[in-house]
Amino acid sequence: MITIGITETDTNFKHYLPWIQGGDPDIAALILSYKSPNLDDLGKCHGIVLSGGVDWHPKFYNNPRTDYPRADHFIEERDEFELAVFKYARQYRLPVLAICRGMQLVNIALGGDLIQDLEESGKKNHRRMNGEDGLHQVKVRPGSLLHDIVHREEGMVNSAHHQALGRLAEELCSSASSEDDLAEAVEYKSKKDQGFLLGVQWHPERLDIRKGSPAFSKNIRDAFVRAVREKQESSHHPKNSLQ
Repeated sequence: MITIGITETDTNFKHYLPWIQGGDPDIAALILSYKSPNLDDLGKCHGIVLSGGVDWHPKFYNNPRTDYPRADHFIEERDEFELAVFKYARQYRLPVLAICRGMQLVNIALGGDLIQDLEESGKKNHRRMNGEDGLHQVKVRPGSLLHDIVHREEGMVNSAHHQALGRLAEELCSSASSEDDLAEAVEYKSKKDQGFLLGVQWHPERLDIRKGSPAFSKNIRDAFVRAVREKQESSHHPKNSLQ
């Protein structure tokens, strides 16, 4: 039995648990939430999914501006909680799958920053429209972890964000990009002595395979679960929260 911690979001959270469990009775999902907060439950987790959701407060990436276009509201308690979750995962090299806001978390935590609004910066619209995710092509970097997972150099993914990675953290490299040259996936630049980490700007947990590329959903889920099983079998980490 493996336990995967999934950070709670108020936005379409219903998709995450069934997608990551995939009907497998040997996979337990544990909700990690700033509302509890339950950092002590990290000791039960063998892998972490960092979910999507509301914008990060700009103070976490050293930007004083909070009045940018489409700025709605911030949840600083969630920001702080999830930074602690990622810190723990890094400390114990737990496999991490970071989705949309979660990928932005990874970049922020490691010293990068964000483009606050894509359309304001001259990029295309990547937001949901009329209640539906957008769709666009991504190009995958050959030789990357993502390429090893999806076995493709391009594919169609869904899109539901108005922010994106700006300055990339030094430890990260982009492994997929959009047609308007935004980082659509990230991973560690050096894999040595690091746990599995894949960040994707799209939402594989709700990618409609009739419209998008199945490899960019199912393959990602399967590779992450495989990494979690390998971690669980090879080592143990303390059953407590951050020290």
